[in-house]
Amino acid sequence: MPILNRASEMQEEIAGWRRYLHQKPELNFDVFETADFVVGKLKEFGCDEIVTGLGKTGVVGIIKGGLGTGGTIGLRADMDALPIEEITGKPYASTVPGKMHACGHDGHTAMLLGAAKYLAETRNFAGSVAVIFQPAEEGGGGGNEMVKDGMMERFAIQKVFGMHNMPSLPVGQFAIRPGAIMAATAEFTITVTGKGGHAAIPHRAIDPIVAGSQLVAALQTIASRSTDPAEAIVVSVTKFIAGSAYNVIPEHAMLAGTVRTLKKEVAKLAEARMNAICRGVAETTGTEIKLDYDANYPVTVNHPEETVFAGDVAATVAGEPQVHRAIQPLMGGEDFSYMLEARPGAFIFIGNGDSANLHHPAYDFNDEVIPHGVSYWVRLAETALAA
Repeated sequence: MPILNRASEMQEEIAGWRRYLHQKPELNFDVFETADFVVGKLKEFGCDEIVTGLGKTGVVGIIKGGLGTGGTIGLRADMDALPIEEITGKPYASTVPGKMHACGHDGHTAMLLGAAKYLAETRNFAGSVAVIFQPAEEGGGGGNEMVKDGMMERFAIQKVFGMHNMPSLPVGQFAIRPGAIMAATAEFTITVTGKGGHAAIPHRAIDPIVAGSQLVAALQTIASRSTDPAEAIVVSVTKFIAGSAYNVIPEHAMLAGTVRTLKKEVAKLAEARMNAICRGVAETTGTEIKLDYDANYPVTVNHPEETVFAGDVAATVAGEPQVHRAIQPLMGGEDFSYMLEARPGAFIFIGNGDSANLHHPAYDFNDEVIPHGVSYWVRLAETALAA
Protein backbone atom coordinates (compact mmCIF):
# COMPACT_ATOMS: atom_id res chain seq x y z
CA MET A 1 0.00 0.00 0.00
CA PRO A 2 1.55 3.34 -1.00
CA ILE A 3 1.07 6.80 0.49
CA LEU A 4 -2.48 7.37 1.66
CA ASN A 5 -4.53 9.54 -0.69
CA ARG A 6 -5.93 11.38 2.32
CA ALA A 7 -2.42 12.13 3.56
CA SER A 8 -1.56 13.69 0.19
CA GLU A 9 -4.81 15.68 0.24
CA MET A 10 -3.98 17.05 3.69
CA GLN A 11 -0.37 17.96 2.85
CA GLU A 12 -0.95 21.69 2.33
CA GLU A 13 -3.09 21.97 5.46
CA ILE A 14 -0.49 20.16 7.57
CA ALA A 15 2.31 22.23 6.01
CA GLY A 16 0.37 25.30 7.09
CA TRP A 17 0.35 24.06 10.67
CA ARG A 18 4.06 23.31 10.43
CA ARG A 19 4.94 26.75 9.11
CA TYR A 20 2.83 28.42 11.78
CA LEU A 21 4.76 26.52 14.45
CA HIS A 22 8.03 27.29 12.69
CA GLN A 23 7.41 31.01 13.17
CA LYS A 24 6.84 30.57 16.91
CA PRO A 25 9.73 28.43 18.22
CA GLU A 26 9.85 27.73 21.94
CA LEU A 27 12.64 26.17 23.99
CA ASN A 28 12.88 23.31 26.44
CA PHE A 29 9.79 22.99 28.64
CA ASP A 30 8.50 26.47 27.77
CA VAL A 31 6.42 25.21 24.82
CA PHE A 32 3.20 26.83 26.01
CA GLU A 33 1.96 28.23 22.70
CA THR A 34 2.93 25.06 20.86
CA ALA A 35 1.11 22.88 23.37
CA ASP A 36 -1.97 25.13 23.19
CA PHE A 37 -1.94 24.80 19.38
CA VAL A 38 -1.71 21.02 19.67
CA VAL A 39 -4.56 20.89 22.19
CA GLY A 40 -6.73 23.07 19.97
CA LYS A 41 -6.21 20.77 17.00
CA LEU A 42 -6.84 17.60 19.01
CA LYS A 43 -10.13 19.07 20.27
CA GLU A 44 -11.04 20.03 16.72
CA PHE A 45 -10.36 16.46 15.57
CA GLY A 46 -12.60 15.00 18.26
CA CYS A 47 -10.03 13.11 20.34
CA ASP A 48 -11.68 11.10 23.09
CA GLU A 49 -9.36 12.35 25.82
CA ILE A 50 -6.76 15.12 25.98
CA VAL A 51 -4.39 15.43 28.91
CA THR A 52 -2.02 18.36 29.39
CA GLY A 53 0.81 19.06 31.81
CA LEU A 54 2.48 15.67 31.53
CA GLY A 55 6.24 16.06 31.90
CA LYS A 56 5.47 19.69 32.79
CA THR A 57 4.15 20.81 29.38
CA GLY A 58 3.58 17.60 27.42
CA VAL A 59 0.26 16.71 25.78
CA VAL A 60 -1.31 13.30 25.18
CA GLY A 61 -4.41 12.71 23.07
CA ILE A 62 -6.31 9.42 23.13
CA ILE A 63 -8.13 8.21 20.02
CA LYS A 64 -10.31 5.13 20.45
CA GLY A 65 -10.74 2.75 17.56
CA GLY A 66 -14.07 1.87 16.02
CA LEU A 67 -13.39 -1.87 15.69
CA GLY A 68 -13.70 -2.86 19.33
CA THR A 69 -11.53 -2.98 22.41
CA GLY A 70 -7.84 -3.78 22.39
CA GLY A 71 -4.45 -2.54 23.48
CA THR A 72 -2.93 0.93 23.32
CA ILE A 73 0.13 2.06 21.38
CA GLY A 74 1.93 5.38 21.73
CA LEU A 75 3.14 7.55 18.85
CA ARG A 76 5.52 10.33 19.90
CA ALA A 77 6.55 13.69 18.43
CA ASP A 78 8.78 16.37 20.00
CA MET A 79 7.77 20.05 20.16
CA ASP A 80 10.76 22.17 21.27
CA ALA A 81 13.13 24.30 19.20
CA LEU A 82 16.78 25.37 19.54
CA PRO A 83 18.61 28.56 20.63
CA ILE A 84 19.87 29.33 17.11
CA GLU A 85 19.42 32.42 14.92
CA GLU A 86 17.68 31.36 11.69
CA ILE A 87 19.20 32.35 8.32
CA THR A 88 16.84 30.56 5.91
CA GLY A 89 15.15 33.74 4.71
CA LYS A 90 11.90 31.81 4.28
CA PRO A 91 8.64 33.79 4.44
CA TYR A 92 7.65 31.68 7.45
CA ALA A 93 11.03 32.03 9.21
CA SER A 94 11.22 32.34 12.98
CA THR A 95 9.82 35.57 14.38
CA VAL A 96 11.62 35.03 17.70
CA PRO A 97 15.22 36.31 17.78
CA GLY A 98 17.75 33.66 18.70
CA LYS A 99 15.33 30.74 18.45
CA MET A 100 14.44 28.47 15.54
CA HIS A 101 13.17 25.02 14.66
CA ALA A 102 16.55 23.76 13.48
CA CYS A 103 15.82 20.06 14.10
CA GLY A 104 12.43 19.63 12.45
CA HIS A 105 10.34 19.23 15.58
CA ASP A 106 7.78 21.53 13.96
CA GLY A 107 7.50 18.94 11.18
CA HIS A 108 7.30 16.04 13.62
CA THR A 109 4.48 17.72 15.55
CA ALA A 110 2.58 18.62 12.38
CA MET A 111 2.85 15.09 10.93
CA LEU A 112 1.58 13.49 14.13
CA LEU A 113 -1.29 15.99 14.21
CA GLY A 114 -2.09 14.99 10.63
CA ALA A 115 -2.12 11.33 11.60
CA ALA A 116 -4.31 12.13 14.61
CA LYS A 117 -6.82 13.90 12.36
CA TYR A 118 -6.97 10.92 10.00
CA LEU A 119 -7.23 8.33 12.78
CA ALA A 120 -9.98 10.31 14.53
CA GLU A 121 -11.92 10.50 11.25
CA THR A 122 -11.60 6.83 10.28
CA ARG A 123 -11.06 4.92 13.55
CA ASN A 124 -10.22 1.85 11.51
CA PHE A 125 -8.55 -0.02 14.35
CA ALA A 126 -9.29 -1.81 17.62
CA GLY A 127 -8.04 -0.42 20.91
CA SER A 128 -6.57 3.05 21.34
CA VAL A 129 -3.83 5.28 19.97
CA ALA A 130 -2.03 7.69 22.31
CA VAL A 131 -0.55 10.59 20.36
CA ILE A 132 2.28 11.96 22.51
CA PHE A 133 3.58 15.52 22.10
CA GLN A 134 6.72 15.92 24.17
CA PRO A 135 8.60 19.03 25.34
CA ALA A 136 12.32 19.46 26.00
CA GLU A 137 13.96 16.89 23.76
CA GLU A 138 16.91 19.21 23.12
CA GLY A 139 18.70 18.57 26.38
CA GLY A 140 15.88 18.90 28.90
CA GLY A 141 14.89 15.24 29.09
CA GLY A 142 11.19 15.83 28.52
CA GLY A 143 10.73 12.20 27.54
CA ASN A 144 12.00 11.13 30.93
CA GLU A 145 9.71 13.59 32.68
CA MET A 146 6.65 12.24 30.86
CA VAL A 147 7.61 8.68 31.78
CA LYS A 148 8.18 9.68 35.43
CA ASP A 149 4.75 11.31 35.44
CA GLY A 150 3.26 7.86 34.85
CA MET A 151 2.24 8.34 31.22
CA MET A 152 2.73 4.69 30.25
CA GLU A 153 0.66 3.39 33.17
CA ARG A 154 -2.02 6.07 33.00
CA PHE A 155 -2.90 5.27 29.39
CA ALA A 156 -1.93 1.57 29.52
CA ILE A 157 0.51 2.09 26.65
CA GLN A 158 1.93 -1.29 25.63
CA LYS A 159 4.30 -0.24 22.84
CA VAL A 160 5.72 3.12 21.78
CA PHE A 161 7.15 4.41 18.51
CA GLY A 162 9.11 7.50 17.52
CA MET A 163 10.22 9.09 14.25
CA HIS A 164 12.80 11.75 13.30
CA ASN A 165 13.68 13.35 9.99
CA MET A 166 17.12 12.74 8.49
CA PRO A 167 18.79 15.21 6.10
CA SER A 168 20.62 13.57 3.16
CA LEU A 169 18.28 10.55 3.25
CA PRO A 170 16.03 10.98 0.17
CA VAL A 171 12.39 11.91 0.67
CA GLY A 172 10.31 8.75 0.64
CA GLN A 173 12.95 6.60 2.31
CA PHE A 174 13.16 5.28 5.87
CA ALA A 175 16.11 4.05 7.97
CA ILE A 176 16.16 1.90 11.08
CA ARG A 177 18.16 -0.76 12.91
CA PRO A 178 17.60 -3.12 15.84
CA GLY A 179 19.51 -2.46 19.04
CA ALA A 180 21.45 0.73 19.69
CA ILE A 181 20.45 3.36 17.10
CA MET A 182 21.51 6.54 18.93
CA ALA A 183 24.13 7.21 21.56
CA ALA A 184 24.11 7.86 25.27
CA THR A 185 25.20 11.42 25.99
CA ALA A 186 27.17 13.04 28.78
CA GLU A 187 28.32 16.62 29.31
CA PHE A 188 31.41 17.68 31.20
CA THR A 189 32.85 20.91 32.53
CA ILE A 190 36.46 21.11 33.72
CA THR A 191 37.64 24.08 35.78
CA VAL A 192 41.41 24.58 35.94
CA THR A 193 42.77 26.90 38.63
CA GLY A 194 46.37 28.06 38.48
CA LYS A 195 48.22 31.15 39.63
CA GLY A 196 47.96 34.30 37.56
CA GLY A 197 50.90 36.44 36.61
CA HIS A 198 52.78 38.41 33.98
CA ALA A 199 53.16 36.60 30.66
CA ALA A 200 56.84 37.62 30.58
CA ILE A 201 57.51 35.92 33.93
CA PRO A 202 55.79 32.55 33.45
CA HIS A 203 57.97 30.75 36.02
CA ARG A 204 56.32 32.76 38.80
CA ALA A 205 52.84 31.74 37.67
CA ILE A 206 50.99 28.45 37.26
CA ASP A 207 49.50 28.54 33.80
CA PRO A 208 45.97 27.05 33.55
CA ILE A 209 46.03 27.44 29.75
CA VAL A 210 49.01 25.07 29.43
CA ALA A 211 47.28 22.61 31.75
CA GLY A 212 44.04 22.97 29.80
CA SER A 213 45.87 22.34 26.53
CA GLN A 214 47.32 19.14 27.97
CA LEU A 215 43.81 18.10 28.96
CA VAL A 216 42.48 18.62 25.43
CA ALA A 217 45.16 16.34 24.01
CA ALA A 218 45.00 13.74 26.79
CA LEU A 219 41.22 13.41 26.63
CA GLN A 220 41.53 12.21 23.04
CA THR A 221 43.40 9.15 24.28
CA ILE A 222 40.19 7.89 25.90
CA ALA A 223 38.96 6.94 22.43
CA SER A 224 42.32 6.23 20.78
CA ARG A 225 44.16 4.35 23.53
CA SER A 226 41.74 3.36 26.33
CA THR A 227 38.77 1.99 24.40
CA ASP A 228 38.56 -1.08 22.19
CA PRO A 229 38.81 0.22 18.60
CA ALA A 230 35.71 -1.83 17.73
CA GLU A 231 33.61 0.22 20.17
CA ALA A 232 31.98 3.54 19.34
CA ILE A 233 32.91 6.55 21.47
CA VAL A 234 33.23 10.28 20.92
CA VAL A 235 34.99 12.64 23.34
CA SER A 236 34.80 16.23 22.10
CA VAL A 237 36.02 19.36 23.87
CA THR A 238 33.76 22.09 22.52
CA LYS A 239 34.62 25.02 24.80
CA PHE A 240 37.95 26.41 26.03
CA ILE A 241 37.64 29.76 27.81
CA ALA A 242 40.59 31.50 29.44
CA GLY A 243 42.35 34.84 29.64
CA SER A 244 41.49 38.41 28.73
CA ALA A 245 44.80 40.09 27.80
CA TYR A 246 47.90 39.50 25.67
CA ASN A 247 50.35 39.84 28.54
CA VAL A 248 48.52 38.21 31.45
CA ILE A 249 48.58 34.56 32.49
CA PRO A 250 45.07 34.07 33.88
CA GLU A 251 44.07 32.45 37.12
CA HIS A 252 41.45 30.14 35.64
CA ALA A 253 40.56 28.20 32.50
CA MET A 254 37.34 26.39 31.68
CA LEU A 255 36.85 23.48 29.29
CA ALA A 256 33.58 21.79 28.41
CA GLY A 257 32.32 19.21 25.98
CA THR A 258 30.45 16.00 25.39
CA VAL A 259 30.94 12.24 25.51
CA ARG A 260 28.91 9.88 23.31
CA THR A 261 28.82 6.10 23.69
CA LEU A 262 26.71 3.12 22.63
CA LYS A 263 27.34 0.88 25.66
CA LYS A 264 27.02 1.50 29.41
CA GLU A 265 30.38 -0.08 30.16
CA VAL A 266 32.12 2.20 27.64
CA ALA A 267 30.40 5.21 29.21
CA LYS A 268 31.67 4.18 32.66
CA LEU A 269 35.19 3.71 31.27
CA ALA A 270 35.11 7.19 29.72
CA GLU A 271 34.11 8.83 32.99
CA ALA A 272 36.74 6.92 34.96
CA ARG A 273 39.50 7.78 32.50
CA MET A 274 38.46 11.44 32.46
CA ASN A 275 38.77 11.61 36.24
CA ALA A 276 42.18 9.93 36.10
CA ILE A 277 43.44 12.29 33.38
CA CYS A 278 42.32 15.35 35.35
CA ARG A 279 44.13 14.09 38.46
CA GLY A 280 47.29 13.37 36.47
CA VAL A 281 47.41 16.74 34.71
CA ALA A 282 46.76 18.53 37.99
CA GLU A 283 49.66 16.67 39.60
CA THR A 284 52.13 17.38 36.79
CA THR A 285 51.21 21.06 36.31
CA GLY A 286 50.59 22.14 39.88
CA THR A 287 47.07 23.29 39.07
CA GLU A 288 43.79 22.45 40.76
CA ILE A 289 41.38 20.74 38.41
CA LYS A 290 37.68 20.14 39.11
CA LEU A 291 35.63 17.87 36.85
CA ASP A 292 31.84 18.06 36.73
CA TYR A 293 30.55 15.08 34.74
CA ASP A 294 26.83 14.83 33.97
CA ALA A 295 25.58 11.60 32.39
CA ASN A 296 22.59 12.67 30.34
CA TYR A 297 20.44 10.63 27.92
CA PRO A 298 20.87 6.83 27.83
CA VAL A 299 21.43 4.84 24.65
CA THR A 300 18.37 4.72 22.37
CA VAL A 301 17.82 0.98 21.95
CA ASN A 302 15.29 -0.37 19.45
CA HIS A 303 13.57 -3.59 20.48
CA PRO A 304 14.08 -6.39 17.93
CA GLU A 305 10.47 -7.42 17.27
CA GLU A 306 9.18 -3.85 17.13
CA THR A 307 12.03 -2.84 14.81
CA VAL A 308 11.05 -5.50 12.30
CA PHE A 309 7.43 -4.41 12.62
CA ALA A 310 8.24 -0.72 12.09
CA GLY A 311 10.39 -1.56 9.07
CA ASP A 312 7.60 -3.68 7.60
CA VAL A 313 5.12 -0.84 8.05
CA ALA A 314 7.52 1.61 6.41
CA ALA A 315 7.83 -0.81 3.49
CA THR A 316 4.05 -0.71 2.97
CA VAL A 317 4.35 3.06 2.55
CA ALA A 318 7.61 3.37 0.63
CA GLY A 319 8.35 -0.07 -0.80
CA GLU A 320 10.94 -2.46 0.60
CA PRO A 321 13.89 -1.06 -1.42
CA GLN A 322 13.31 2.34 0.21
CA VAL A 323 13.67 1.01 3.77
CA HIS A 324 17.21 0.73 5.12
CA ARG A 325 16.99 -1.81 7.94
CA ALA A 326 20.62 -1.90 9.12
CA ILE A 327 21.93 1.66 9.24
CA GLN A 328 24.96 2.52 11.32
CA PRO A 329 24.15 3.92 14.77
CA LEU A 330 24.23 7.70 15.08
CA MET A 331 26.28 9.31 17.85
CA GLY A 332 23.66 11.96 18.46
CA GLY A 333 21.46 11.64 21.55
CA GLU A 334 17.68 11.27 21.80
CA ASP A 335 15.49 11.24 24.88
CA PHE A 336 13.00 8.89 23.27
CA SER A 337 15.47 6.46 24.85
CA TYR A 338 13.60 6.84 28.14
CA MET A 339 10.33 5.75 26.56
CA LEU A 340 12.05 2.74 25.00
CA GLU A 341 13.40 1.83 28.44
CA ALA A 342 9.83 1.92 29.76
CA ARG A 343 8.10 0.05 26.92
CA PRO A 344 8.98 -2.01 23.83
CA GLY A 345 9.12 0.01 20.64
CA ALA A 346 11.28 1.43 17.87
CA PHE A 347 12.68 4.71 16.59
CA ILE A 348 12.83 5.26 12.83
CA PHE A 349 14.32 7.94 10.56
CA ILE A 350 12.45 9.45 7.62
CA GLY A 351 14.25 11.12 4.74
CA ASN A 352 14.33 14.92 4.66
CA GLY A 353 16.11 15.07 1.30
CA ASP A 354 18.94 17.40 0.35
CA SER A 355 18.62 19.89 3.20
CA ALA A 356 21.02 21.59 5.57
CA ASN A 357 22.07 19.46 8.52
CA LEU A 358 20.14 19.31 11.77
CA HIS A 359 21.01 22.10 14.24
CA HIS A 360 22.25 24.32 11.39
CA PRO A 361 20.86 27.88 11.03
CA ALA A 362 19.97 27.18 7.38
CA TYR A 363 18.03 23.96 8.15
CA ASP A 364 14.35 23.69 7.27
CA PHE A 365 11.99 20.74 7.47
CA ASN A 366 10.97 19.54 4.01
CA ASP A 367 7.19 19.69 3.64
CA GLU A 368 7.35 17.05 0.89
CA VAL A 369 8.00 14.57 3.71
CA ILE A 370 4.57 15.12 5.25
CA PRO A 371 2.49 12.54 3.28
CA HIS A 372 5.12 9.88 3.91
CA GLY A 373 5.27 10.54 7.65
CA VAL A 374 1.50 10.74 8.09
CA SER A 375 1.03 7.53 6.11
CA TYR A 376 3.64 5.75 8.24
CA TRP A 377 1.95 6.76 11.49
CA VAL A 378 -1.49 5.75 10.24
CA ARG A 379 -0.36 2.40 8.82
CA LEU A 380 1.56 1.67 12.01
CA ALA A 381 -1.48 2.31 14.21
CA GLU A 382 -3.92 0.42 11.99
CA THR A 383 -1.57 -2.56 11.63
CA ALA A 384 -0.58 -2.76 15.29
CA LEU A 385 -4.20 -2.51 16.38
CA ALA A 386 -5.84 -4.59 13.65
CA ALA A 387 -9.11 -6.20 14.73
